Amino acid sequence: MQRIEFSLMQQTIQRALQKAGLDEADARTCAQIHTESSCDGIASHGLNRVARFVDYVHKGWIDVHAKPELEKNLGAIAIYNGNRGIGITNALFAVEQATEMAKEYGVGIVALKNSSHWMRGGSYGWHAAQQGMAAICWTNTESCMPAWGGKNTRVGNNPFVMAVPRTKGPIVLDMAMSQYSYGKLQVTRLKNEKLPFPGGYDKEGNLTDDPGPIEASMRILPTGYWKGSGLAIVLDAMAALLSAGSPTNEIDKIGKGSCTGASQIFMVFDPTQLGGAEFTERMADSIADYVNQSEPAENSHDVRYPGQTAAANREENRRLGIPADETVWDEVVRLAE
Repeated sequence: MQRIEFSLMQQTIQRALQKAGLDEADARTCAQIHTESSCDGIASHGLNRVARFVDYVHKGWIDVHAKPELEKNLGAIAIYNGNRGIGITNALFAVEQATEMAKEYGVGIVALKNSSHWMRGGSYGWHAAQQGMAAICWTNTESCMPAWGGKNTRVGNNPFVMAVPRTKGPIVLDMAMSQYSYGKLQVTRLKNEKLPFPGGYDKEGNLTDDPGPIEASMRILPTGYWKGSGLAIVLDAMAALLSAGSPTNEIDKIGKGSCTGASQIFMVFDPTQLGGAEFTERMADSIADYVNQSEPAENSHDVRYPGQTAAANREENRRLGIPADETVWDEVVRLAE
């Protein structure tokens, strides 16, 4: 792995996206989110996703000129059609709209249907928390995971995000409903490493920690076994219900790449209108400190709250450069030429 300076990575991605047809403002925004994701240690949904995004644009699966359109306004809830536009800019728009609604009502909910891959879901939790807001967001996806007890894919891994603001560092959970996302499998395979824990089954039905056979079989393991499977199914149903959009089985029929036509939910809360800013800060600090003061288990050096590792990665990679797989980086450089 080589290290790439933050601004160089961002500028290179921006050039690649502009060459693909994005205007300068959207390319800059998307490049920033991709680079921040890699900087936080999530290369799978940062640098590593650029080439796939460009491919989808070239195939016409993503409309780089489309913007979200309001379909229904119910006060604290609004439904938008994403028109299969750019997933990142659609999602940032939704968070901003929900934030403005939360400032007025205490809570703002934007349901976005017919969008595309939002890349790292955690980006939108961080975005809200850095404005002093709390957030709950999720998306459905095409089927990429078997339901518990099944063999073929019928369920999305439906990433789920929760964020709590905190001056010393927000508490941000960003998780797929599979034990490992496909992006994590790819990154681990590219490093020629094994997963820390078994992540799915090979084609013969054997539980394995080798990412390659899991990618090939598409039999990824739901997080929490039947619990993750059940939660993924309900997240899919709720995303489609709230947005009047497509559930996973309908996204499968579209058949145009990962998350094309996805339904996404963005719930934002204003803590100043709930317990107040002082309470929120004190409460969040107490939780973070209580977790950090845990006695480490065997083979563990410390215990961290969600988002703490990303913040530590960000500080280190801003200083030393962002780790990048050479093959992936070279591909993005070629796209930018």
